[in-house]
Amino acid sequence: MDNPAIARLDAAITRVENAIAARHAADALLERRHATLKATMAQAVVALDAIIANAAESEAQR
Repeated sequence: MDNPAIARLDAAITRVENAIAARHAADALLERRHATLKATMAQAVVALDAIIANAAESEAQR
């Protein structure tokens, strides 16, 4: 026997499950983007530290 209320509940459950799956995918993408940004910023900080150190050495030699 087909009950329209049960069909609506099943459809609602499916929508919720799909929304959860999409949210998990978006979270995973955001985590990967954050990790990439963090690594890039770490490299930039190291490069800036080297530039500052070289400038300080050059200044000290004057």
